[in-house]
Amino acid sequence: MNFQQFLLILLARWRVVLYTLAATVATTLIVSLLLPSQYTAGTAVVVDVKSPDPIMGTVLPGLISPGYMATQIDIIQSNKVAYRVIKMLKLDENPTAREQWQDDTEGRGSIESWLAELLKKKLDVKPSRESNVISISYTATDAKFAQVVANAFAQAYIEANIDLRAEPAKQYAAWFDARSKQLRDQLEAAQARLSAYQREKGIVAVDERLDVENARLAELSTQLVIAQGQRVESGSRQTQARGDAASLPEVMQNPLVQGLKADLARQEAKLEELAGQLGRNHPQYQRLQAEVDALRDKVDAETRRVAGSIGTANRVNLQKESDIRTALEAQKTRVLELKQQRDELSVLQREVESAQRAFDLVTQRLTQTNLESQVSQTNVVLLNPAAEPIDPSSPKILLNLVLAIFLGTLLGVGAALLMEMTDRRVRAAEDIVEFAGLAVLGIIDARAGQPPQRWFGRFRRRAAA
Repeated sequence: MNFQQFLLILLARWRVVLYTLAATVATTLIVSLLLPSQYTAGTAVVVDVKSPDPIMGTVLPGLISPGYMATQIDIIQSNKVAYRVIKMLKLDENPTAREQWQDDTEGRGSIESWLAELLKKKLDVKPSRESNVISISYTATDAKFAQVVANAFAQAYIEANIDLRAEPAKQYAAWFDARSKQLRDQLEAAQARLSAYQREKGIVAVDERLDVENARLAELSTQLVIAQGQRVESGSRQTQARGDAASLPEVMQNPLVQGLKADLARQEAKLEELAGQLGRNHPQYQRLQAEVDALRDKVDAETRRVAGSIGTANRVNLQKESDIRTALEAQKTRVLELKQQRDELSVLQREVESAQRAFDLVTQRLTQTNLESQVSQTNVVLLNPAAEPIDPSSPKILLNLVLAIFLGTLLGVGAALLMEMTDRRVRAAEDIVEFAGLAVLGIIDARAGQPPQRWFGRFRRRAAA
């Protein structure tokens, strides 16, 4: 089929095209006039994703994620927000709504779910392409109701956003509160063990006591070294006293011994003199000899006494060394005990410090979560509240008529072509060639010399034939 044939078909069946077009336009007009007017009210909210969190002080990573805005749209379209709108507007208490719910569901399910589905069908949420603005619009037959519901959805979304942030914080706060009580009990138990250990051991300041005991240990070590030196020296003098006591410095420096020796030397000199003068058997010599022997005995006795005092000093030094050694060993034991006590005390102190750190950390998190659970601010701000629409958003009669004309024309042309396919007629030379398979030798034009109008009428009748 070429274009000429197509035009001839339309020309022959123009009434079908016209009637179809007229029926389509008339039906569209009647339906548009009969349909109730729909009013659309719209509001807009701004989602701030760059301002820092008022509690944390930093920008939350989730706010700048690519799917954040899509999540916000899903939240607006969720049942949680729809339920909040229903409670806010008390739609579940409306007698008309309850009656309609009974008719539609026969009382099955909940009226809140039924109303939520109805509200979401008329709700339209669109994000801005290059900004953080979300448009919320609602369509209803009543302009005031559309305005109220649109604003209610925006307010419910803001409140739901606060709840979505506060509810997890409340759960965390409850958990941290219970955990803080456990950690407080553990901290108090650790502090009680530390205090009991300090009372039991009489510990006030471990480091100071250990310093004093270490100084005492060092002092005893020094005294032991001195005592050992004194014992060695006194032992050497005692050994010397056993061999040649007279050569001892104590004996040689003793004034009594020196005096006795001087007297002995004088008496011995007199004795030698008397021995030369009177002889050894003379009574005077014998008496002087007795005095010399007595002085010699005194010198020996005094020497032995001095030597004996050296032995006593050596025994004293030995006893002193032993006592100092015993005290040193006892002091070492005391220092080791103090070190052990300090180690045990350090373990208890570390337990207390660890419990304190854990308690402080949980307390800090508890304070933070408590603040978050009580937050009443959100990063969503109402930008443009919905106003009551003046003109209906649908039906749009002019647009519907334009669409009806376009669609009616297509339907009319289609109907004409369909009728032509079921009842095909010869309307041009090409149809004869196509149907009969014969070549066309010539065409007699009966329209020559006729007026254009009569020719057009005849051509139309021929086409109809």
